[in-house]
Amino acid sequence: MERITARYYIETPYVVEKTAAVLAGEQSSGTFVAVPGETEELKNRFAARVELIEHLESVSESAIPGATSPDGLYRRAYVEVSWSIENFGHNLPTLVSTLQGNLYEITQFTGLKLMDIRFPESYAKNYRGPQFGIEGCRSLTGVAPGKPLIGTIIKPSVGLTPAQTAKIVETLAHAGIDFIKDDELMASTANSRFEDRVSAVMRVINRHADRTGKKVMYAFNISDEMEPMLRKYEHIVKAGGTCAMISLNSVGLAGAKRICDLGELAIHGHRNGWGMLNRHPLLGIEFPAYQKLWRLAGVDQLHVNGIQNKFWESDDSVVRSITSCLDRTLMDKPVLPVVSSGQWGGQAFETYLRTRTTDLLYMAGGGIMAHPGGPAAGVTALQQAWKGAVNGLTLEEAARQYPEFGQSVEKFGKLQFDRA
Repeated sequence: MERITARYYIETPYVVEKTAAVLAGEQSSGTFVAVPGETEELKNRFAARVELIEHLESVSESAIPGATSPDGLYRRAYVEVSWSIENFGHNLPTLVSTLQGNLYEITQFTGLKLMDIRFPESYAKNYRGPQFGIEGCRSLTGVAPGKPLIGTIIKPSVGLTPAQTAKIVETLAHAGIDFIKDDELMASTANSRFEDRVSAVMRVINRHADRTGKKVMYAFNISDEMEPMLRKYEHIVKAGGTCAMISLNSVGLAGAKRICDLGELAIHGHRNGWGMLNRHPLLGIEFPAYQKLWRLAGVDQLHVNGIQNKFWESDDSVVRSITSCLDRTLMDKPVLPVVSSGQWGGQAFETYLRTRTTDLLYMAGGGIMAHPGGPAAGVTALQQAWKGAVNGLTLEEAARQYPEFGQSVEKFGKLQFDRA
């Protein structure tokens, strides 16, 4: 049988080879002691295998709590372990339980992070993957190749009425925006029932599309329990919407796949909660592995943070995340990277320099809504920034050439410098 291989970054107070064997045993057919029925035939068929060990440095203090080292050293290594597909079949929750699950509880590890996953081509073919992806989202928004999709988030995050939200959407639509989304904190509130907000916003979007031929994509947050999510999804479809947003870590793989399988709306995957999965260098999961799981589930758009962002993540990590979303190795279906977090036009230059792609959704909340000339000028400034970046201008040259972008540099440039 074909096998799935996972790559881990580990730290252990013991011999690396023995700790890797514990990993393989605990996450397949073994346990802490030999048990009846654990025959050689069974182990040959279902036991995980340690395929590779790359020894790294040793340190004198453990990354996270675990067993105390007998000799005072904690050894780090990359370890690759493989499993037969027979162990879990095409069951994403069980796959995750196998590749992660109880591993983080095992005392032999004082550090463990899932770095990447390699799937056989035949395994990935059993999943449809993104229904829309990059090409589909471009088609739905009317954004031609060579330009990023420009988007924003409704702010204030919570508190606006449906009529107030629709008024902001109208302003942004007239400004030429491509994409708008609910904040992840916004579902239904006392003064903005989900159905009322969808109806009010879609009246504006449909009217604008009828007049101009351009339909703004609005990602309504449907994150909820399963049956309410399905009802919300259907309400968006009936209203003429093109996108729904789900909070991936809240909804889970099974819930996300159920929504993605419906196939009528592009699915915007918000990764809020990502920090608790990734922020520690020796605990959790790296984005290249993370995005593959959600790509199999069928998500079309996936958050990757942004260059010079307001959070903790490094620029190198963001670039790796963008690159992994665009990798066609898995199903030949890339997922659209959503660049966000404290973005304005100023980061477009470094983003393009380091990725050389415009296949992304570039999102700015305050960078659009708080522009000195208003939201419409904020949209124009982002479009100008990306035009300048792609055409080889420096930030300073673009600021002199484009008035709206020049205004945003005056306002946001100092804020960005202070934050850095």
